[in-house]
Amino acid sequence: MRDEEKDQRVRPGWPRPALGALSGVLAGFTALAVAEPVAAAVRPQSSPVIAVGGASIDATPAAVKDWAVRHFGTDDKLVLQLGILAVLTVLALALGVLAVRYRRVGAAGVLLFGAVGAAAAVGRPDSTGLADALPSLVGAVAGALLLYVLVGRLTAVRRPAVPASESAEETGDGLSVPAGWDRRGFVLAAASAAAASAAVGMVGRTLNASRGQDAIASRKEVVLPSPGSPARPVPRRAGLRIPGTSPFVTPNAEFYRVDTALVVPQVDATAWRLRIHGKGVRRPGSYSFEDLLRRELVERDITLTCVSNEVGGPYVGNARWIGVRLADLLAECGVTPPSRGGPADQLVSRSVDGMTIGTPVEDVMDGRDALLALGMNGEPLPFDHGFPVRMVVPGLYGFVSACKWIKDIELTTFDSYDPYWVKRGWARRAPVKTASRIDTPKPFARPGAGTVMVAGVAWAQHRGIDKVEVRIDDGPWRQADLAAEDTRDTWRQWSLPWQATRGGHTLTVRATDRTGAVQTDRRTRTIPDGATGWHSVVVTVD
Repeated sequence: MRDEEKDQRVRPGWPRPALGALSGVLAGFTALAVAEPVAAAVRPQSSPVIAVGGASIDATPAAVKDWAVRHFGTDDKLVLQLGILAVLTVLALALGVLAVRYRRVGAAGVLLFGAVGAAAAVGRPDSTGLADALPSLVGAVAGALLLYVLVGRLTAVRRPAVPASESAEETGDGLSVPAGWDRRGFVLAAASAAAASAAVGMVGRTLNASRGQDAIASRKEVVLPSPGSPARPVPRRAGLRIPGTSPFVTPNAEFYRVDTALVVPQVDATAWRLRIHGKGVRRPGSYSFEDLLRRELVERDITLTCVSNEVGGPYVGNARWIGVRLADLLAECGVTPPSRGGPADQLVSRSVDGMTIGTPVEDVMDGRDALLALGMNGEPLPFDHGFPVRMVVPGLYGFVSACKWIKDIELTTFDSYDPYWVKRGWARRAPVKTASRIDTPKPFARPGAGTVMVAGVAWAQHRGIDKVEVRIDDGPWRQADLAAEDTRDTWRQWSLPWQATRGGHTLTVRATDRTGAVQTDRRTRTIPDGATGWHSVVVTVD
């Protein structure tokens, strides 16, 4: 390479790689900052980090996803985004160092990563078209130009050869820097770019936040009518007042959230519509939010469980849902279940963010309280949990039933279509497995000798819990006291007074459902259709 750029390269010196790396980071920061207001104009999901993050989630093997949920819980999305930013920072550092020696190549590298972000955005299932590529491309152009300018300030002006002793000035710490580099111009350009990028990024964040104001306003205006079919009062003894046990009704703010949405969709209820179509749908339907509110509303207590819940895990919660019966809507559209000759055995629900979830049609139409839920615990659905409308089907894990932010229902067959999770190795059908958990005492607790209350929850949605047993160390199974049952679709609390003796002990629990099936002790992974095994905790009695 003998062009003008190469002639202007700085002789080797300490500042060159360090300042080049700084230039690369500033260029990367500028690219992401400039992309923010463009994403606000297009849609928040087209932001480079969000688009690349979504593509990363889609490409991640199921076992890795499961590991992330298990170790990071609801923070898994934050960890992913931080990881993407860390990788981008390292790449920006490398491109900056490269650009000092090969200025155009470094700038081209920034453009290349912009193209990757653009491809990721356009390739997302919820992409609205080529406009989704604009944030990544515009940001990359801004970053590439800045890197080119900053590196230009680091290159020495061509001059006749001079003695080496005259070609450098001594820095205060004894390290030499090249003569002729534009120190003032570099500092001014770098500082100006950093300040301008920060301001542009803040503007973009503000604009993105303002985009959701219509959705927020529409949620505030929702008044849930009194249900035509109200839930029966929760029995007084359904909730145990034992410190450390989960409350019978899980507050909305504490209800688990496991999904793939890096940006929680904020949907304006006044503009929302649901389409029902597909195989065996004789009368395709389209419904607005107001259409659903005007129907007879059903209120039910239903416990939901995530298939990623490990034995003894936290991804289970109970809430009071209000909505419309999904089976009624399907029947109005002319749908009949397979048991009555219907041609479709799978209902594919689609979310506004592109998620697809497949549910057995038979389960939705077999008489259980499968709902299109509009409310949760007495208020409109929170955005995190699917406002304005989501599916709730008791007895099935969420990945085959609980579509949030739903916008489309297509009737099809399991043979002809694989939804999102099935393509990634999870089961097509996944009824909830009988499970139980010890809430108190906690693992490695140090209770005092004497009476210790062992308590927790058990669930077998749509079958109900018949019995819970606890074992101390290798002793006999002892039947626990069951709290009153609300419905067979909710979890059931249990307790056992234990006369604890000093020393280390292992407490184990198992449940039996209403079919007589005893919870298996065989440990299995969550993939492909839910974990199994007995939950145990180890404690030391003082």
